[in-house]
Amino acid sequence: MNTKKYCAAVIGLGCGLGMLTLSACGSSGSGSSADSKTVTLVSHDSWAVSKSVLADFEKQSGYKVHVLKDGDAGQAVNKAILTKDNPQGDVFFGVDNTLLSRALDNGLFQSYEAKGSDRIKPQYRVDQDKHRVTPIDSGDICVNYDKAYFSKHQLTPPQSFDDLVKPEYKNLLVTENAATSSPGLGFLLGSAAKYGDGGWQGYWKKLKANGVKVVDGWEQAYNEEFSGSAGGKKAKGDRPLVVSYASSPPAEVVYADPRPKTAPTGVSYGTCFRQIEYAGLLSNAHNSKGGKAFIDFLVTKEFQEDMPLNMFVYPVIEGAAVPKEFTEYGPAAKNPETMAPAKIAANRDQWVKSWTSLVLK
Repeated sequence: MNTKKYCAAVIGLGCGLGMLTLSACGSSGSGSSADSKTVTLVSHDSWAVSKSVLADFEKQSGYKVHVLKDGDAGQAVNKAILTKDNPQGDVFFGVDNTLLSRALDNGLFQSYEAKGSDRIKPQYRVDQDKHRVTPIDSGDICVNYDKAYFSKHQLTPPQSFDDLVKPEYKNLLVTENAATSSPGLGFLLGSAAKYGDGGWQGYWKKLKANGVKVVDGWEQAYNEEFSGSAGGKKAKGDRPLVVSYASSPPAEVVYADPRPKTAPTGVSYGTCFRQIEYAGLLSNAHNSKGGKAFIDFLVTKEFQEDMPLNMFVYPVIEGAAVPKEFTEYGPAAKNPETMAPAKIAANRDQWVKSWTSLVLK
């Protein structure tokens, strides 16, 4: 298994820690946004695209793409806000619906309506009056389970939020810190959507009493604590339940060598929260023209169909095909929990503060 590529891919919607600066081909390099022939993309660590697809854009547009990968989604967004007056790049990819209001309220993006944005499915569109961001992909944050563990113990895997607090699942779940991790925050928002403003704290009290373990980020949770991961250390963890993505089982299959006939992990679809990622033209971008061309590229059918097996997320445009690995091993949730961006904006910081006091202290 290509462990490095696996980790970057399944981190999915930006959950790793630390900072990494890479060129588009994966090697270190330098690029300048001031160069009118260079477009600089700032993203979280899980950005990936097939070389041939990126080469098509560069050939057709005349622009060379330089990529700066800036850690997890939260870290990358915060750094972009701090540097918005003299941005590192032209386009930012990877701000999601859990953090979107923070980016918009801080003036991170300028208005641009992407060519081809009329093909984006209506349920993903936001900020329609100003067009400061363009939806690029979606994914579902869900509890994953280790099939072998549950088969060995003749125990039915949990299927819902309610199941996770039952005695038979005591000390089995590991999740990420809602203050430091995108999936951790998504799982918290999913519980708030499920149980409401007055009920989610009581739910987390039960989850804590049932032995939930909290770690900083996805990589530690999935590759060190989760018993079903094949992408991490040789010594697997002992927790057969982990907060990850509905697309994690396909990744387990795709990066396995040899490929198994069935995914070794499954998804508890009653625990899912829908996450959407956006791209935007950075305020004060040095190469706005090139940045606009790149955002147009992100909503082309070529890129949207290339994206699933590179970043393990779903396309958002009408007519984009989804690979068979997704439909067979990790279909999207049919009824995920969702939350309006305005409600996330109004409550996120206080909820995280309350969650931290409740769960970590």
